[in-house]
Amino acid sequence: MDNYIPIGDQVLYNNHHLVAFNKPNGIPVQPDQTEDPSLLQLGATYCQTHLHLIHRIDRPVSGVVLLAKRKDAMQALHEQFRERSVKKTYLALVAQEPPANEGELVHYLRKKKGKYQTEVLDQPASDAVEARLKYTVVGKSDRYFLLQVDLQTGRYHQIRAQLAHIGCPIRGDAKYGFRRRNPDRSIDLHAWQLRFSHPRTGVAEHIVASPPATPLWEAFKIPTPWEE
Repeated sequence: MDNYIPIGDQVLYNNHHLVAFNKPNGIPVQPDQTEDPSLLQLGATYCQTHLHLIHRIDRPVSGVVLLAKRKDAMQALHEQFRERSVKKTYLALVAQEPPANEGELVHYLRKKKGKYQTEVLDQPASDAVEARLKYTVVGKSDRYFLLQVDLQTGRYHQIRAQLAHIGCPIRGDAKYGFRRRNPDRSIDLHAWQLRFSHPRTGVAEHIVASPPATPLWEAFKIPTPWEE
């Protein structure tokens, strides 16, 4: 953990009800079996108050994570996520060009028994849940493609599994078929933007998290975030 940027430097949004961080890859959002400090714990120390979990992103993924300082704020945001009124957009780096410059992926996902992994089906099944996302190719280099992914459902490992299923595993994601891991065990998936309504005022909020400051990410021109 000594190599991580101080969590106070990663604050994107902060008020009496909510706080959002640009989570570095490698930090778990909540405590896990490794006992490494989690974003919940680091954030609580920074805010000097107990924090409530609203949503998660995977440990090897970077980007915006929103946490609640109040239980009623957590419950209100949980309801927004259930209603799918929260808008989530990611950026992903892949080595294989997708079959089209933009498209919608609709699959059916189920967790593999005994594994922290998701299986993708093309047809409905009684033990599978529908997963939808839209993607657009927004950048190219000599080796990689930058995808903007608009998540329409929030399933376990959804983006990782769906992109791998169409032959475009995320860079570094050996669990889903990329040819090798990144040295720091990260994957090049970034939770870029989050839009929601403030639980007390109802005002539309828009949080943007810059991608990691690495040569590979910086080689791409990141698109302009959504206009309000």
